[in-house]
Amino acid sequence: ATNPRWHNGNYRRKVRARFKAMGATCGICQGRLGPIRYDQKSCADNPLSFCVDEIRPCSRWREFGYDSIEAACMDYSNLQAAHWCCNAMKSNKLT
Repeated sequence: ATNPRWHNGNYRRKVRARFKAMGATCGICQGRLGPIRYDQKSCADNPLSFCVDEIRPCSRWREFGYDSIEAACMDYSNLQAAHWCCNAMKSNKLT
């Protein structure tokens, strides 16, 4: 199976650019771990690096009334900036 986040890569790049331009705070820890390091590659080696988090996990799209997994991944109101480590710890939970 392919990653539904990649189905519309252009949209996801725009979302990433928007959060970066805003200097958005991590929506999971609310900045308690410090600012997101937008200049670092998003990976385990850079735990405070930037990634996009789906507030309501895409893997649970049916629970939240989405028509498809892609719809959950593309709903801007379901997206927030996050630290890589916060997103990894959250996994597919709500908080």
